[in-house]
Amino acid sequence: MKKEDCIFCKIAAGEIPSCTIYEDEDVRVILDLGPASKGHALILPKEHYDDVCSLDEGLAAKLLPLAARIGQAMKSSLGCAGFNLVQNNGRAAGQTVFHFHMHVIPRYEDGADIVSWTPGSPDSGELAQTAERIREALEKQ
Repeated sequence: MKKEDCIFCKIAAGEIPSCTIYEDEDVRVILDLGPASKGHALILPKEHYDDVCSLDEGLAAKLLPLAARIGQAMKSSLGCAGFNLVQNNGRAAGQTVFHFHMHVIPRYEDGADIVSWTPGSPDSGELAQTAERIREALEKQ
């Protein structure tokens, strides 16, 4: 179901023009208007889902192979050396539009560092405690 005030619902439905590179009954893939690199694309489900946690499992199973196909097409057509798949969930993770979407970002040998972090150094006790908390939460789902 489309959400009336959602810009990505309107783009996915074709109500707002976009540079579409792929479309089927479930998704529209467009070029990002504020690209991190040349060819940066967004995979937009036509159905509204706020984030990956609410995503339909059947659609979810379709998205990763589609992202791989798009990335491979970028490598062969744009000459990029690789690509990132980026999917943000929640404001703290950088999500700014609350309609599930996946970024496919071509990476070029001479390109900017788009995705990076400074590795932490937790001790084994902290890792074990964190793992236990996550396992317990998984068991409750």
